[in-house]
Amino acid sequence: MISIVVPVYNDPGGIATTLESLLIQTIDDYRIVVVDNDSTDRTPEIVRSYEDDHDHLTLVHETKIQSSYAARNTGIRHADGDVLAFVDADMTVPEDWLESALETFQTTDADYLGCNVELTLPDTPTLAARYDHHTGFPVEGYLESQQFAPTCCLLTRRAVFEDVGLFDHRLESGGDKEFGNRVHDAGYDLHFAADATMYHPTRNTLRAHVKKDRRVGRGLCQLQRYHPDRYGTPGVPPRPSGIKRPARELPTSDRLAFGALSKFLTAVRGLGYYEEYLTGESRGDFEGVPRLEP
Repeated sequence: MISIVVPVYNDPGGIATTLESLLIQTIDDYRIVVVDNDSTDRTPEIVRSYEDDHDHLTLVHETKIQSSYAARNTGIRHADGDVLAFVDADMTVPEDWLESALETFQTTDADYLGCNVELTLPDTPTLAARYDHHTGFPVEGYLESQQFAPTCCLLTRRAVFEDVGLFDHRLESGGDKEFGNRVHDAGYDLHFAADATMYHPTRNTLRAHVKKDRRVGRGLCQLQRYHPDRYGTPGVPPRPSGIKRPARELPTSDRLAFGALSKFLTAVRGLGYYEEYLTGESRGDFEGVPRLEP
């Protein structure tokens, strides 16, 4: 059996859209665990309205730690599937997504699997949206060069969590990378499901990109603070991987615009990194990577 874990915080529209697509999957034996991360709006009410009509949907709450990784850990503890899938609350999937993902999971005998993610543009895309759509989610590249898949498109055996531990809930960003690297270091094989496609809306404003990249920058510093043996000592941010660099075959105007935006957002990540380095504090009340009991 497979359990789908969906963390959500203050996103009633997004969770409704996601649940509409998750509830019509073509396989029968699956469960959905929605984890509300202490929302202050109508999000729990929306989820409960779906829970009332669907026996295979459960709403649980994570109120102690404000963190998407803590929410996912709570979902894992409440899930009973041998395989756990993770989906973000603003995503949609076709009705055969889970069937396709499980087929790849079984044929490759995978323990850790990243799905294909395509970004969806609005009807009138901005420069920020077109940049996001172009750079996108290069999941296969992440798996090949950095040994991880984003948590919005990940399938993992429960036994893997029992072996290596849960997500590091101290991290504001980068917990997907840290977990994937931990899984890889433990000797598990990482696979890519090209035919299991999921859809994620683009970030359509510069503000949305800045907010995300500052968070990514803070996460880079936190990775070094909590895992210096793997990511280095805090003080010098890691160099960009270049995996999301604008392609050379773009029209010149787009290549120049996307290149300038990429450099600007790299600087934003640097700002977030040094904000965390200068003002961040170790979350000593949440020591270590949490464990999952078999």
